[in-house]
Amino acid sequence: MPAPQMDRFTPVFAIAAAAELAEMHPQTLRQYDRIGLVSPQRTRGNTRRYSLHDVAQLREVARLSAEGLSLEGIRRVLQLEDRVRELESRVRELERSLAQEQLQRPERRVFAAGSTAGEVVTLRRGTRVRRSAEVVVWKP
Repeated sequence: MPAPQMDRFTPVFAIAAAAELAEMHPQTLRQYDRIGLVSPQRTRGNTRRYSLHDVAQLREVARLSAEGLSLEGIRRVLQLEDRVRELESRVRELERSLAQEQLQRPERRVFAAGSTAGEVVTLRRGTRVRRSAEVVVWKP
């Protein structure tokens, strides 16, 4: 059986080791876990296990706290940073899909807005679209 792969999200550090790496008191880590700021994974025996990602978040919490942010402000910053990472990942995924589509179908790379709201029309290369003075209101 191959050894399990480890990454920065693998929970390997007990609370004492994580506290030392984050340069914090273990009680501070317990408090952050209680309020949901940095929540480590738990073992079957319910002991906390921190990953390198958790330790990096603890250091970020300390940095933001030193800059004067409240714990609620820090929680919001961490949530927004997570959301930005999710969106960046989605953009990369969409860019890969677009590149793949362009490679597979090079003749279908020109698009125009259709006559109905939200419609996208694929045009052959070199085709011109009749211009219109219509105003279309877009509603999501």
